[in-house]
Amino acid sequence: MKKAIILLLLIQFSNVVIGQEKKEFSLSFNHMALSVKDVNVSAEFYTNVLNLEIIPLPPEAKNVKWISLGDGKELHLLSIFKEEIKTDKAIHLALSTANFDAFVQKLTTMNIEFSDFPGNLNKINLRPDGIEQVFFQDPDGYWIEVNSINN
Repeated sequence: MKKAIILLLLIQFSNVVIGQEKKEFSLSFNHMALSVKDVNVSAEFYTNVLNLEIIPLPPEAKNVKWISLGDGKELHLLSIFKEEIKTDKAIHLALSTANFDAFVQKLTTMNIEFSDFPGNLNKINLRPDGIEQVFFQDPDGYWIEVNSINN
């Protein structure tokens, strides 16, 4: 019986010892940066197609645009580097909307091709968790996913 009580006490206090470990720091997402050919063309795409807002910058930031993703998150568009960027659909920016059907209709109205993940044009992908999603590309070929919010 004494051994059982001692074992229970050790188990209970082991959480206290483990819980005393302190993390030196924590991280949170701040921004994603994309290298683009023409910062103005890309900014127009992100503001017109995705309804995102430009974050004002000083006039000397000529080849840079910052776009708000909401909640203090940002997309930085940089027209500084000239190297060709190669990417595939597995590397993408994913955004969610409560009005998924309206967004898909906007893509259709603007003649922006979208697909499911395998690449079937004008098809909506259904994830295993029931979330709908579409994939399309920005003017520089970066992939964007827009998905529905699971209610």
